[in-house]
Amino acid sequence: MATVNLIKAAARSRAGKGAARAERRLGRVPGIIYGDGKPALPISLEYKDIRQRIYAGRFLTTIHDIEVDGVKHRVIPRDFQLDAVRDLPLHVDFMRLGEGATIRVNIPIHVLNADQSPGVKRGGTVSIVAHTVAVRCRADAIPAGIDVDVSELEINYSKHLSDVVLPEGLRDLNEKP
Repeated sequence: MATVNLIKAAARSRAGKGAARAERRLGRVPGIIYGDGKPALPISLEYKDIRQRIYAGRFLTTIHDIEVDGVKHRVIPRDFQLDAVRDLPLHVDFMRLGEGATIRVNIPIHVLNADQSPGVKRGGTVSIVAHTVAVRCRADAIPAGIDVDVSELEINYSKHLSDVVLPEGLRDLNEKP
């Protein structure tokens, strides 16, 4: 189930490159909230808070309530940019979620029971090709991960994404309708 975190932000009066640079000079991270048929809202976030959330993990699959001037916006992060040298957050894009919204997210894959696999016991290794699965699901029902059991696999055998059973309410985007 998706968790909802609260983020406090301030509205920016201007948008664009110059305004974003001015926010960074003040020690803040510029961002934008868009979608749900409403106009885009340029915002400014606290640097330490957003950096901690990005590096804590699951940032792009967690729903947030962003409070801007007393108004809460239900959003999900769509993208963030990091400085190429110092890995500091430069900008964050948030997509507004409407009531009952269905969204596309990349869910991480968790490999289970690899040490119990006969193939691994005989000297084989588990090679993971895809670390995430692109799915469509309700915004309030984003799972933490998709568990894949490889305990029965022998050497030179594989488990394909088409073999993985998705939890209820998820639809694989690569699947043919």
